[in-house]
Amino acid sequence: MKVLVPVKRVVDHNVKIRVQNDGSQVDLSNAKMALNPFCEIAVEEAIRLKELGIASEIVVVTIGEEVAQEQLRSALAMGADRGLLIATPSSLEPLNLAKLLAKVVEREQPSLILMGKQSIDGDNNQTGQMLASLCGYPQGTFAAELRIENGQALVTREIDGGLQTVSLTLPAVVTTDLRLNQPRYTSLPNMMKAKKKPLSILPVEEFGLELRPHTTLLKVETPPVREAGVRVDSVDELLNKLKNEAKVI
Repeated sequence: MKVLVPVKRVVDHNVKIRVQNDGSQVDLSNAKMALNPFCEIAVEEAIRLKELGIASEIVVVTIGEEVAQEQLRSALAMGADRGLLIATPSSLEPLNLAKLLAKVVEREQPSLILMGKQSIDGDNNQTGQMLASLCGYPQGTFAAELRIENGQALVTREIDGGLQTVSLTLPAVVTTDLRLNQPRYTSLPNMMKAKKKPLSILPVEEFGLELRPHTTLLKVETPPVREAGVRVDSVDELLNKLKNEAKVI
């Protein structure tokens, strides 16, 4: 069974984000970049399926500038078999990403598509659902547990009311949540092996798609500075502040 894992290059979650002076975009100069944490969970889950003898090949794919090879190599060092980079000069919207990934699915014919539920830069949580719709595949979002049995993917989802388990006929799209697993650390020998694993770079023009923008970014600004809280000495004082100052009750 082949598993396709789309991944994304994002600013490391430990880095404090800066906005450019003109407010046009996030300042990425000298910022440490990393594999999106949710994508990392998806890669880890694919590797675990391979260790169980369920998956036979893991293909990681990313869409972006050629520097994103670094994140593909990170996924290969974790245990993926092959990398694919679709080179674009700039970042794309979720719908355009889904269209490109649908073309990759058409080429690779994976039995399972594992991907992070969202990226920590845009927080859109859209690409997985759009990809499933374009491919006509069943989808299991916010996966907290995944089992493959008899050609079915049993996905335990995190929902508002608790947990829900759905059965999906493969091929299917599964988006991963934080509690699915804990990604492994990559060892130095595996990092060295990753340099020899196949990594293909394809120009976006090869897919013959019209990738027009659907939204316009007006402005980027940092959130307002939050004021420090205050300590209260009694429940009555707390209720008074909530009622008369915060006006929430």
